[in-house]
Amino acid sequence: MTFQANFGIEDLGPYQVHSRREIISLLRNIGEHNQLVRMVIKGGTESVVTSILQVDEASNAVIIDCAPSQLQNQRILESDNLSFETLLEHIRILFFAPHVNTCVYQNLPAFSFAVPTSLIRLQRREFYRVLTPATNPIRCTIQMANEVGEGSVTVVVTLQNVSGGGIGIVDERKLLDNTIGRIYRDCRIDIPGGASIVATLQIRNSQDLTLTNGKSIRRLGCLFMDLPKPMMAAVQRYITKLEREQNAKATGMG
Repeated sequence: MTFQANFGIEDLGPYQVHSRREIISLLRNIGEHNQLVRMVIKGGTESVVTSILQVDEASNAVIIDCAPSQLQNQRILESDNLSFETLLEHIRILFFAPHVNTCVYQNLPAFSFAVPTSLIRLQRREFYRVLTPATNPIRCTIQMANEVGEGSVTVVVTLQNVSGGGIGIVDERKLLDNTIGRIYRDCRIDIPGGASIVATLQIRNSQDLTLTNGKSIRRLGCLFMDLPKPMMAAVQRYITKLEREQNAKATGMG
């Protein structure tokens, strides 16, 4: 089992954390910040949104929320390859567990697994993502070929995060062709303040997620392809603006 196999990222050695104290501290911070955690099961074909409820150092256990459906919970219990991904203060955190056990937390069913012996704390600039505001969602308009005739179909999706290398989008109705490598041209991202970015996007990863309310959505990771310099400058300005707003909010100044 390797992080490269789970997440498709090369050369993770410099970003691996082995200190038990630091691992426990990071996991507790994720729980205390109420960060949602993506749990990938069945070798990456299915994922569930969960959260860390408690990190019990004495019993060497991490306790997480169950999935909303019994069928998913059964598949989680049967899995021998569980991967986890989340963000903590804009830094990507990756870890995995070979299996989970059922338990009870505050009189409700939950899962537990052993505190991981290592995790990944990615700080490289190409992995630095900024979450877009949920209260003022950013839309991306994508033109897709009409399967029943000539012309195209317009699909509007929501940005989940943005980086200098690409965007994460949520396709709630699963309308887009999510084939890895699929290219969409002339995609328009409408940024607050009147600016628009026109970009060519390539699908790099796709995950179907089940939310805590049972709704199934699709999250797509998209790469900017040959983004013109003026458009890249607009992306960087927007990232800087988001960082300032989020930092101001975190310090009580916003």
